[in-house]
Amino acid sequence: MSTDNQVILNIRFKIKPGKKEEFRDSLFALINNFRDEPAFVNAIVSDDLDQSNDLVIYEIWRGTRDSWIKEELIKPYRAEYEGALSSLIEDRNVSWLEPIGEWGSTLTHLRQ
Repeated sequence: MSTDNQVILNIRFKIKPGKKEEFRDSLFALINNFRDEPAFVNAIVSDDLDQSNDLVIYEIWRGTRDSWIKEELIKPYRAEYEGALSSLIEDRNVSWLEPIGEWGSTLTHLRQ
């Protein structure tokens, strides 16, 4: 995997009513599993201030979408997490992003 490329996953979850804390626990356990992966750069989890049952995670990974799918999606700890999702969320929207500029930090290899 090239360390020059980065891919960002921006995932919005619509959580079932009354399941937010349980979902957070599951998501944080997942993050604690992948935080030591060599390709992992950063993750930020945020509550949506206007949609109380929405939660967003923004993940930065070294590599490409194809390398992430090939190398990260198959990790055994993801199967347990994915299996629990249907009882916790109503919907999930995944956006695959490629960074093109960055200001205020050095999480990507970009400078403006």
